[in-house]
Amino acid sequence: MSERKTVFKWFDITMHEEEQDYLRSMHQQGWKLESIRWAFYTFVRCEPEDVVYQLDYNQSVENKTEYLQMFFDCGWEYIQDMMGYSYFRKRAEDMGENETGIFCDHESRMAMWDRVFKGRVRVLLILLVCVIIPQLFIQSHNNSSAGDFLYGTFIGLLLVYLVILIRFAKRYKQAQDRE
Repeated sequence: MSERKTVFKWFDITMHEEEQDYLRSMHQQGWKLESIRWAFYTFVRCEPEDVVYQLDYNQSVENKTEYLQMFFDCGWEYIQDMMGYSYFRKRAEDMGENETGIFCDHESRMAMWDRVFKGRVRVLLILLVCVIIPQLFIQSHNNSSAGDFLYGTFIGLLLVYLVILIRFAKRYKQAQDRE
């Protein structure tokens, strides 16, 4: 049986909790996360164990050494950074009695959502307003087969962006209401 496997799994920017649950489930099945490259997760075989995975979005950390040391001091193992997210894990049995993850309170959890908005969602909004919507108007007046193709492409992009933005807004609201 192979000691390593790579799995393609896609999570959008609103799905960090689902990604954490997926990684935990894989570890419980005996597959420990080794690395991530875009949407390709590489796992190595291990003893099945309940390990909590947590993600923190903080792409603009000024002092990375101190940032990682803070998590290490709390018992979290740093795995890697990918697209602004830092990946951590900790055995469930090592979690404190009231410990639910890397965020100790509602404010710090919401601060992460705010960082995701500033780092990722704001960029999507800018692209939507400055590129996709203007291109829709331009291509709607282009009477060629290439224009039709581009118009369809930008309609598809518009729909994808709208789905992601609506999902982000709903999940942000749910996170606010969780307190």
